[in-house]
Amino acid sequence: MIGLTGAKRNLVWMVALAVLTGCTGGDRYADLREFIKEIEGKPRGTIAPLPEFEAYQAFTYGAANQRSPFEPPVVIPPKTEEQKRNIGVKPPKNHVKQYLERFPLSALAMVGTLQKDASTFALIEDSQGGVHRVQVGDYMGDQWGQIESIEDARIDVTEIVSDGAGGWLRRPRTIELRGLQ
Repeated sequence: MIGLTGAKRNLVWMVALAVLTGCTGGDRYADLREFIKEIEGKPRGTIAPLPEFEAYQAFTYGAANQRSPFEPPVVIPPKTEEQKRNIGVKPPKNHVKQYLERFPLSALAMVGTLQKDASTFALIEDSQGGVHRVQVGDYMGDQWGQIESIEDARIDVTEIVSDGAGGWLRRPRTIELRGLQ
């Protein structure tokens, strides 16, 4: 403040005093400070520990292999006349398996026919893309299916399948020429 005139010096002091007065802020937060003191004066609470949880025990349903109580019991009807006629039906014994007996009939498709003299042959494609020539009497399919007849657009096969009661049934099946289905 050296070299200032009296009026300038007074002005500087007034500005400094105004700045210092503005920084005090008064007692605007007195109520807030009082509330904090009150809360800090109260006794502190404790938090209850977390409840202990039991580990999940998986339930194993023990009656899954039994009949549902909501379904009627299974009644095995007496054998019909057709079933009695099928008593002698059995898969062939001492039968040498042919190549197409490795595949289910659903995996085989008729793709054509051949005729040589009086004999008619069918062309069968297996699921691996191989084409095989078959004739009446040959076996195909995994259920002892024997070819009964060959026509231009279809093959008639008779399979021997289990009847579910310890016996066997003859089941006729037809394989149509691919593209006609």
